[in-house]
Amino acid sequence: QVQLVESGGGSVEAGGSVRLSCAASGYTYSTICMGWFRQAPAKEREGVATKYLNPILPLNGGVTYYADSVKGRFTLAQETGKNTVSLQMNSLKREDSGVYYCVARAGACGDNWYLASRYTYWGQGTQVTVSS
Repeated sequence: QVQLVESGGGSVEAGGSVRLSCAASGYTYSTICMGWFRQAPAKEREGVATKYLNPILPLNGGVTYYADSVKGRFTLAQETGKNTVSLQMNSLKREDSGVYYCVARAGACGDNWYLASRYTYWGQGTQVTVSS
């Protein structure tokens, strides 16, 4: 059974930084799409960033997708352990607050990477709170 274990999160002031990590285990797929969604109170879950992980590619060689709202501020990276990704979040804003979920699915991410329904596996979520 696939498990996604998240770490990181917490409270930070606006303009600060937070780093999230997610390690996947128990999957047998050769390639996966892995990344993060978030959900603010009274809002739907939205895609933040996802990356295509393929063992034949160099580390971080897979295509990465970002929501427009986080481009230039967030970086999704594949860590040395090939089934681990991190999300470095800089220049945080209050509107970045929410529960962040690690997600994964077999195969490529694709142009509709931002659709929550496409992801089979979800982590338990970790809270990020940005205060001004």
